[in-house]
Amino acid sequence: MSGGLYLTVSIQAFFFLLHRVVADFKTTPPVEVVGNKFYFSNNGSQFLMRGIAYQQNTANATDEVSFIDPLADEASCKRDVKYFQEANTNTLRVYAVNASLDHDACMKLFSDAGIYIIADLSEPDLSVNRDSPEWNLDLYKRYTEVVDMFQQYPNVLGFFAGNEVTNNKTNTDASAFVKAAVRDTKKYIKDKKYRNIPVGYSSNDDDDTRIAIADYFSCGDLEDRADFFGINMYSWCGDSSFQISGYKDRTEEFSNLTIPVFFSEYGCNIKRPRKFTEVRSLFSEEMTDVWSGGIVYMYFEEENEYGLVSIDGDSVVTLDDFSYYVSEINNISPSYAQSSSVKAEATQTLACPATGSTWKAATDLPPTPDEDFCNCMAKTYECVVADSVDKEDYGDLYSIVCHNVDCSDISANGTTGQYGNVSFCSDKDKLSHVLNKYYLQEDKHSSACHFEGSATINNSASTESCSAKHGSAGSAGKSNSNSSDSDSDSDSTSSGTSDSTSSSTKSSKACTNVKKVSKYEILAITTFVTGILGGISIIII
Repeated sequence: MSGGLYLTVSIQAFFFLLHRVVADFKTTPPVEVVGNKFYFSNNGSQFLMRGIAYQQNTANATDEVSFIDPLADEASCKRDVKYFQEANTNTLRVYAVNASLDHDACMKLFSDAGIYIIADLSEPDLSVNRDSPEWNLDLYKRYTEVVDMFQQYPNVLGFFAGNEVTNNKTNTDASAFVKAAVRDTKKYIKDKKYRNIPVGYSSNDDDDTRIAIADYFSCGDLEDRADFFGINMYSWCGDSSFQISGYKDRTEEFSNLTIPVFFSEYGCNIKRPRKFTEVRSLFSEEMTDVWSGGIVYMYFEEENEYGLVSIDGDSVVTLDDFSYYVSEINNISPSYAQSSSVKAEATQTLACPATGSTWKAATDLPPTPDEDFCNCMAKTYECVVADSVDKEDYGDLYSIVCHNVDCSDISANGTTGQYGNVSFCSDKDKLSHVLNKYYLQEDKHSSACHFEGSATINNSASTESCSAKHGSAGSAGKSNSNSSDSDSDSDSTSSGTSDSTSSSTKSSKACTNVKKVSKYEILAITTFVTGILGGISIIII
């Protein structure tokens, strides 16, 4: 085949593939954030969420897979999509996904139905724990694996970096770690040159913290702040009103936010059937200038009795709640803003809330987890924890050794904004770090690296300096003055979830870092190469 003919055939094949992919996602052009609203990227019209939470309880999970990823089950997606269409749905919230599975079929089905996905990046066993918060390598790897898998789909609306992690004034320090996760996920998306997918946070509606936490996640540098803020709102119960429910007060309180805010869950079930009369207020002119719609909790009927439908195998039975919701959501007529009308002040950030007796989260955030630095440090330890020691026993060793040496290198404090240089490394490497510190302090006496067989001498310890590898890990937050260097492979100290509703989906530790190259990524590569060879500039809308 001649070069000219080959090029002609290649270009024809390219445009055929391009046509197919554009057709695949023509009903779901990417949604973008401008000021305090979401807009369709192709026409600048405001996007209001008409959403439903979509994930089953772990009661149906197996021992091997401790949560069910609804976006990887094509049969269930085909079963359910018609009910979402009947309910005028344009958004589904999913609380935990498995980045090693194939999601093409479900994402295509939902795109054809005009439905976007907003997904939590955590899973129940890998999330920021409000009681002992960390932002570490395990979490960073989990979050970025989910981004890698889902960035290819134009109908991904956004990602949640946390759900109800801070849930009252006693644990506001945990928000510093979630905000670091927001920052690092946004930077990862940018560095990988992915589409600018928004990253935000989902909060509970707590009287003491609701204003401060919204301000906290929307304040500061654009690189650090959340792109959107969700509130799990259950204050409209039974026959209520815009005033009685507190919707009026919440609307006034959040009117100053310069990022989108929406109900990341709603649907009080104190009285059933739920008649969803709040829908008319949520999509009325009283609210749509501040709020970007909401997500009803939830699709599946379970023990908590929040379901719209009851599922038995392939059989779907719609409940009274579904009928009332369908009636309400199909009779809204909201006014839609245009992105062209956004004023400059709407894109500015807020001042961060002052710390005090109620709000204590520092504006200095934890450092970015740095695997190269952690791995380098792990090789330098002359005294390390023995492989035979169970992770459950690490706490006992910590308490012994930290009584004899300064352990601030491995600590992280979201209230003071002080973070040890190795605070993001694995549990095993952090323990080895302080064991080694004690061993050196005791002039390398053999008895100082024994701990009844729990520690052992590393005869192959490296003398390499790891400070040059610290990179971004040392650039965020304030380091403790006596911090040194450290590592990790992947042992999380976030034992258990802080996410409230995602506790209905228990986690899998068997997620593997397997990334499937889909036709959408092939298209992106083809577009790039073709553009270089032929000078073609293509915009897909």
